[in-house]
Amino acid sequence: MNIENSTTRPLFEKVKDDISVRIKSGEYPAGSKIPTEVELIKQYDVSRITIRRAIEELCKDGLLVKNQGKGTFVKERKILRKIEHNMSFSNSCIVNGMTPSAVVTQRTVLTKNSPGRVPHPRLDQDAILYIQRVRYADEIPVMLENNYFPFTQYAFLLTDDLEGPLYDLLKSHGIIVGCSQNSYIDALKADSKQAQLLKIAPGDPLFLLYTEIYDTQNQLIYIGQEYIVASRYRFNYENA
Repeated sequence: MNIENSTTRPLFEKVKDDISVRIKSGEYPAGSKIPTEVELIKQYDVSRITIRRAIEELCKDGLLVKNQGKGTFVKERKILRKIEHNMSFSNSCIVNGMTPSAVVTQRTVLTKNSPGRVPHPRLDQDAILYIQRVRYADEIPVMLENNYFPFTQYAFLLTDDLEGPLYDLLKSHGIIVGCSQNSYIDALKADSKQAQLLKIAPGDPLFLLYTEIYDTQNQLIYIGQEYIVASRYRFNYENA
C-alpha cells in the first residue's frame, strides 16, 4: 500500500489513521500483535521514522501498547463506568459499544448457618438467595458477580432467566432500582477459583466493588460483591 503525500497532512498521520481503522474494524482485534516495524515499512512504503511516529501516536491514544521484546499489540478495551452513577453492567457495556451477556454459575438458598452468608441487618432472614454470575463484554469475561437477595421477596429469581439484564428482569416484576448505598472499591488478587471463571491467572489484580442496591421505597433489593478484572475495567470519577 502506498500512502501518497498529496496533501499537507504528514505521512505519519495517514499511517496512523489507516492502522486505527483496521483496529476499529476488527482486522486487528484486541490483544492481537500488529505487523512488525519492518513489515509496516514495506506495507506503507514509508520511512522507519514515519512508522515509529504513527505507532507512538496510537499508543498515546490508547489503541496500541508496546511489550518490550515481544512487539506492539492492540490494547484490550476497558469498560468505562462512572462510579458516582448507579449504572448497571449491561448499560456500562452498551455505552462503551460492547455487547453484554451473563452465565449463571451458582444459584442457591443460604440458611443462617450457611458459610459465605453476608451479614446485614436487612438480610437477617432465615433464608437468603445467593446468585453468582460471570459477566461478559463482547464474550470476554470481565466480572464475577455475587448477589445476595432477601429470599422471601425474591424467590422468583430461583427459576427466572438470569442471562439478561438483572434490572430489566426486576422491573418486569414491578421492582424499580432506586439507588446504591455504602458502596466502596477495594483491590485484591484473584484466587484460583476466580481466576478459572474469569480466564485469568491466579494472583492477577481484581477490583472488588461492594454495593447495596435499594428500590424506590428504600427497601434493600440485594447486596452485591463484584470481582472485576482490573485490566478490563476502568472507573471514572467526576467531581460535580
